[in-house]
Formats: sequence, C-alpha cells, structure tokens
Amino acid sequence: MGYKTILQQCLVTVFVAAAISSCSKGSPDNDNPTPGGGDDNITPPTEVPASATSGFFMDDWAPRKFTAPQYDFITAPLTKSSVTITADYSQSTNKVSKYIFGNNTNPYIGQMVTEPTLLGHLRELSPNIIRFPGGNISSIYFWNRNQGAKPADAPDKLLYENNSVDAGYWYGNNNDGWTLSVNNFYNMLAQVGSTAIITVNYSYARYGLSDHPDRAAAHLAADWVRADKGKTKFWEIGNESSGPWQAGFKIDVSKNKDGQPEIINGTIYGKHFKVFADSMRKAATEVGANIKIGAQLVQYDATNSWNVVDRTWNAEYFAAAGDYADYYIVHDYYTPLGANTGADEILNSAVKISKDNMDRVKASMQQGGVPQKPIALTEWNIGAEGNKQMISNLNGLHAAIVLGELVKNNYGMASRWDIANGYNNGNDMGSFSMGDDGDGVTKWSPRPSFYYMYYFQKYFGDRMFSSSVSGSNSNILTYASSFSNGGDAGLVLVNKGTSSEMASVELKNFKPGARYYYYVLQGGEGGDFSRKVLVNGQGPSAPGGGPLNYSTLKARSAKLTSSSVKLELPARSVVYLIMEKAK
Repeated sequence: MGYKTILQQCLVTVFVAAAISSCSKGSPDNDNPTPGGGDDNITPPTEVPASATSGFFMDDWAPRKFTAPQYDFITAPLTKSSVTITADYSQSTNKVSKYIFGNNTNPYIGQMVTEPTLLGHLRELSPNIIRFPGGNISSIYFWNRNQGAKPADAPDKLLYENNSVDAGYWYGNNNDGWTLSVNNFYNMLAQVGSTAIITVNYSYARYGLSDHPDRAAAHLAADWVRADKGKTKFWEIGNESSGPWQAGFKIDVSKNKDGQPEIINGTIYGKHFKVFADSMRKAATEVGANIKIGAQLVQYDATNSWNVVDRTWNAEYFAAAGDYADYYIVHDYYTPLGANTGADEILNSAVKISKDNMDRVKASMQQGGVPQKPIALTEWNIGAEGNKQMISNLNGLHAAIVLGELVKNNYGMASRWDIANGYNNGNDMGSFSMGDDGDGVTKWSPRPSFYYMYYFQKYFGDRMFSSSVSGSNSNILTYASSFSNGGDAGLVLVNKGTSSEMASVELKNFKPGARYYYYVLQGGEGGDFSRKVLVNGQGPSAPGGGPLNYSTLKARSAKLTSSSVKLELPARSVVYLIMEKAK
C-alpha cells in the first residue's frame, strides 16, 4: 500500500524444558567435542536448476558458511516426543535467493544516514534489497526535482474517485530532515550493504498534461537510469496502478491530450510499459548498465473482484505488452486490510496465500502466451488491525512462515513493507518504531517481526531441502536448509498452535558433527498479540519489541550423538536450529 496503516501484536506463552548453565563456547565442554555417529552411506544431494520464477534473481547466489555463535550448554529434554520432524539431505528442492530478505523504505522515514542506531540494526538485519521510493508516493514522485518545483505539465490537482484534490507531489532533491532524498537513499544503501529496487513514477504517464504524457514519464524514468549509472539492476514500472487509491487510476479526460481512457486498464498499462521499457533500456545501454524491468500483475483470483479493473488486468496487459517485461511484480497483505483478523487466520494465511499467488501468476503467464519469468513480491505484510496485530509477536511468527513459503514456492525476490512507518495506535507495519508509541519504546527499537526475520536469514542456509512432520499436526511447520560451505544444516521449526509440543528432529543422509545450536522466539505477556518477543527467554525492558543485545545473545547448545535431536517447540513459537555436519 505504501502509507501509514495497520499493525499487530501477539502473545505467545512458552517455556523451554531444559536446564541452562553458563557454559560458554570455549569452556571444557567444548574443548573435547565428540562427533556423533552417523551413517557413512550418505546419498549426496543433486543439483537443482533455478526455477523460472526465481530466474535471474539467482544470478548472485553464492554458497554460505555457518559461523558458530557463543552458547549456553543445555541438557536435552527426556520427555517423549509428540511429533517427529524429518529432513532428507539427499532431496534438495531449490536454492535460496538472497533477495527474499528485502524491505521497503519511504520518503517520510527521515534522512536515515543521520541515524546510526537505525543503520546499525539494518546492517544486522541485512535486507539485501531495499525498495524506493516505494508505495503510493511513487506515483507522485519526481526524483530529480527540488521541493515544490513540479514539472510544468504536472497538474495542480489529481482525481481520486470523484474527488479533485491537491496533487501533493514529492521531490527527490528535498534535503529536509523529515524526508529521505535520493542521494541519501544511495548513501544509506552503501552504509548498510544493500542494493536497490527502484519504482519509477508510472502514473505521470496518465495524469501528465503534455501532448504525449507517456513519453514524458518514460523520459523521466530513463533519466533516473542514466543518473544511476548501473548501481541499480532492478526497476519496476509503477505501484498498484490498477487500484482506485492510486494517482492516475482516474484522470480528467478533458485535460488529457493523447486520448487515454478515464479509468486505467491493463491494455493502456501494457502499451505504456513498452514505451517505458524502450526508453529505460536505451538509457541503460548508454551508461553500460544491465537492468531488469518489472511489470505489475494482479495476484489474486479477480474474476468477481469489487475492483472491475482487476478482473481483466492480466489478460489485457499480456495482450498489449506480450513478453516485454523481464519479471513480474505482485503485492499482498495476506489478511483483509483494516479487519480485526484473529491469530489462527493470520498464521494460516502465510502458507495458503503464498502458494495461491504463485500459482495464479504462473497461470496468468501461461494464459497470456508468454514464458514463465521471475516473480517479485515487492510489498508484503499483514492487513489486520484492531488489536495491535502488526506490532505483535504473532506478526513475527507470520513473517517467518512467509519467508519459508516464499523460498519453497520459488519467488525470486520479496521486500517487506516497511522499515519504519508510524505507530498509528499500533497499526504500524514498520520493522522499527519511530519513537511515537508513547509508552517508553524508544526510536528505532526493532518490532518483533525484525527478530524473526533476522534469525531466519542468519540461520537458514543457501539451499532448501525436503522436510516433513509426522502425524496430522498441522500446527507444526518445518523448513530445512544447508550451508553449502561446510554442509551444516539449518532448520526453521514453527509451532502455530496454542500448546507446546516436544519434537524429535531427524536428519536423513546427513553425518552429524559435534554440536547443535538453537534460538527459541516466542511472545511475552499479553495474549495472542503480545507486543514483546522473547529470544531464549530474554526480552525487552520496554513494553514492546525484543532484546537489544540480539546480535550477541547466546544460543542454546548441546552435543550431537546422532543425526537426531529432541527439543521443545513452545506454543506460538519459532525455533531456529543448526546441526553441525561432521568435518
């Protein structure tokens, strides 16, 4: 969506039945490790080619290596297992795109480079791709203009439904402290170590007053490609252009000079897309850049949609643009925007919608007569509000499931909405507080979702493997991976349910090494939508968020004596587990 909205919190009551003693890495327990047994008759995994829907987003794939954290020694529980989780390390399913772990910034976050605390958290989070300017503002954004210096052919007012309102344009050369300039966006990327995906102003092609507004808007986009000089590889044409909330969805036809329809449709967007792509590719050639340009598709079953434009958008786009795009863009907020959605529905949406969206977009490409191409989910979060769902632990749990499902379903890229937004009575999609909670949560404190995404990327490897859960316990989800450089196994174990489960984790075709490590993330007090997340029992001193020492917080660890371990999965929790491979 791209403006301040929605948030949630979730309480998850959990305990780990394990005695913890202060036995740090390097203690006598670690001086003489005893590797586990394991079977020498290991079937190695076969190489799995990249899916067409991840495509060139995998060009930057590289093997990763697990670095063991400091740890506290635990005694493994003796309680009988209620579930068995099995992962087969001969059954590689796909590689993991590093671009799955992206985020969005926006022009109302502030200049960022003046905020060392935020930059430090972002370096730890490592969002490998950050979208800018992101959201609805993209449609009224003039990247190379000073504050208030709109182009002569940009109207003073824009139409939204039947209302004519002040355009409220945003400008990339605005250096005021409350906003984010284009230059400081680039500076921030360099300091954080991320790359960009840039959303160009498509809507200018609709509401522009020149004889050929499509050419004027395409030229503006091409000039950004020239100025960028190859720093940015990924570009997208417009933001949610089929939505009535978007600038350019409806235009004043009495002022339009090239015969465009009053209401946008997939045909006009497809025709304009080709104009943009031609201009931007020419500009890229001039500066020696290799760029990829994405087009917007509707990701849900729009057959009977309340928004008539969505019903035929994909078919009309493909009829007009054919195979012109390099990749396709979708957005999803998983639960209905503004609805007071409950915990179970929120968690269940992560699996169902991630798969449904991919299936529908693949079907749209097939029906459109074009080859399968990469899919980018450039905005995602949840739409629930009313119980502070968005700033809750439960939203973090949801985020972990989404990341696992995006990898499983071969998405090429995903960027969560967003880095920071605004408290808005708890309806805040930001990964960090803006310091406006009003109850002691300090500026740039990470929300619970930050922790779930941080530990997921840190302890999930570069390849996914087949995994399963015994019995009919649909509350337990598992995502298995390995680190190709060293072969250690990284698993994400999710308990969506409201009761604790004792799990036996068994790895096939894996020779265990000396030790396993894990982190347990669960909610604090406050019910399903606790604003706190506890990491191995440690939480924040403030009413919301998590422990600020997360980057040095010790793992729990024990020796491996076989290729299986037993551990508790508390209610509404995620366990990030690493099992060392024999060296």
